[in-house]
Amino acid sequence: MLKFVDDLAGAIYDIFKFLITSLCYLLAGMLIVGVPLYLLAVLFEWLF
Repeated sequence: MLKFVDDLAGAIYDIFKFLITSLCYLLAGMLIVGVPLYLLAVLFEWLF
């Protein structure tokens, strides 16, 4: 029974670790792509 609980806790930990890592990569990608595009749009609006 203890082995089952340990395996279940490990699986839940792996799922949450995957979700948090994926969310962090998504946010980092949005910042890396979104901020320069926003600044570029502001620059073009200011120029034209």
